[in-house]
Amino acid sequence: MKLCALLPILALLAGCAGSATRVPEPDGAGYVFAYFTKNGEDGLHLAASDDGYHWQKLGGGASYLQPKVGKSKLMRDPCILRGPDGVYHMVWTSGWNENNIGYASSKDLVHWSEQKELPVMAHEAGVLNSWAPEIVYDEQRGEYLIFWSSTMPGKFPQTDGASDAKYNHRIYATTTKDFASFTPTTVLYDPGFSVIDATFLRANGRSYLLVKDETRYPAKKYLQIAEAPDLHGPYGKLSEPITPKGLWTEGPTALQIGQDVIVYYDAYTTKHYGALRSRDLVHWEDVTGQMHFPDEGTPQRMRHGTAIAVPRALITALRAQPIKDEVISKNVK
Repeated sequence: MKLCALLPILALLAGCAGSATRVPEPDGAGYVFAYFTKNGEDGLHLAASDDGYHWQKLGGGASYLQPKVGKSKLMRDPCILRGPDGVYHMVWTSGWNENNIGYASSKDLVHWSEQKELPVMAHEAGVLNSWAPEIVYDEQRGEYLIFWSSTMPGKFPQTDGASDAKYNHRIYATTTKDFASFTPTTVLYDPGFSVIDATFLRANGRSYLLVKDETRYPAKKYLQIAEAPDLHGPYGKLSEPITPKGLWTEGPTALQIGQDVIVYYDAYTTKHYGALRSRDLVHWEDVTGQMHFPDEGTPQRMRHGTAIAVPRALITALRAQPIKDEVISKNVK
C-alpha cells in the first residue's frame, strides 16, 4: 500500500535505539557513524571506529548515497537502524520546509534500495517542516517507531514566539511493521517547550530519551535526558542540561561502550563535534578532547548524524572497498 493512500490517517519516524526494545548488538561489534556534510546536498557519509573514540571516514570521504527525493533533495540528519533481520533502515531530513522525509534500506551500507518520499505530515495543512527523523525497533510490539520534529502553527500557542522565526516544534511519530503501511501520525512528546532532535538511548538495561530544548528566547539550545520506561511514554522528568549552557548543541546520538555511555553531539555554532561520557547518566564528563572526528575544522566536517554498533565484518568490508562512482550512480539493492 502506498503511504499517500493512508493520509489523512497516516503517520511516520533517533538515536536509533529503544527501551527493552533495542536490537541486540551484533557479535564482535564495531561502530559506524552516518552523517552529512555542508548542507546535505551530496548525501550520506560514513565513518568507522573500533573503540568509539577514533573515527575515520570511509570511502575516502565520498558520498555513499546521493539524495533523490523531496523538493529540496537534501540528505540531512541521517539515522540508520540495523533491524532484527540484519537490514539497515535509514531515514533523513529531505529539506528545510517540507512535509515529508526520506527513506531507504540496505544490506551492506553501500548498495541501497530505491529512495522513498514519506509524506509524514502531508495531512496537516500549513505544517512548516519535518526535521531530524529517527527510527527505533520496538521488540515488545514487533514494530518500528519513526519520529521527527515538526511545527504546526497555532497548535501550541503557549510557547509561540519562544523559538526561532515561526517555529514551535513538538515530536511526532508513526509506527510500521513493513515500511509499506503506517499508523496515523501522533504527537509522541510534548515537554511544554519547543523540542527537536529526540533520540532514544538504552544503557545498563534501562531506556532514556535525549532531546534538545530549542527555546531561543531566552536562549537554551542544550540537551537534556529523561527516563523512558516505554518508547511511547510516559517519560520521566527531564534532567538538568547535560551539555554546557551557552554552547548551542544539536543532533545527539549515543553508544554504550563497555560500562560507559558516550553521547556525541554537534556543537553547530562553534563548528565541531563534542562528546560526553557517563556511567550513571547523571554525572557527565566532557571527553571531546579524547575524540578524533574526520575533517574537523574544515567544510567537510561531520554534521548531525547517528552512531550505531555493526558487525565487525561489515567494517572490515567497508574499509577494504573504496566507494566507486558506479555505486553512487546506481545505488541499487
